Amino acid sequence: MLKHTIAACLTAAGLVALAPAASAQSTPPPAPGPITLSPEESQLLCADWLPKLTKRTAKLTERINGGPEIRGSVANLKARAEDQRKKNHNDFADKLQKRADKRSGHLPELAAAKQKLDSFTGAHCKAGK
Repeated sequence: MLKHTIAACLTAAGLVALAPAASAQSTPPPAPGPITLSPEESQLLCADWLPKLTKRTAKLTERINGGPEIRGSVANLKARAEDQRKKNHNDFADKLQKRADKRSGHLPELAAAKQKLDSFTGAHCKAGK
């Protein structure tokens, strides 16, 4: 009786272990097709979303490039890191330095986003409406 119980448990454990492997072998879903917008949807996007997104990218870029007095700027984070090093808090200073490096790495992403927004605006948004 004990052998049958152990065998059943091992069989169940084997099935549970193989179930994710079987599902992982399935084919991935196909890539989504291109997104199409009606003229009304495009104008709504031009009127509502694009100004907000453009303003947001400009505001983030300005904040990242700000001076040491601007909270969250790269210069502010580096100044804080230097201040922590002077106080011999090297671990926290390293965290602040890494945060500054990561934040400055977002500038190319923001520039690319601004370029995409500008190209969409030029191609799809009518100035008269």
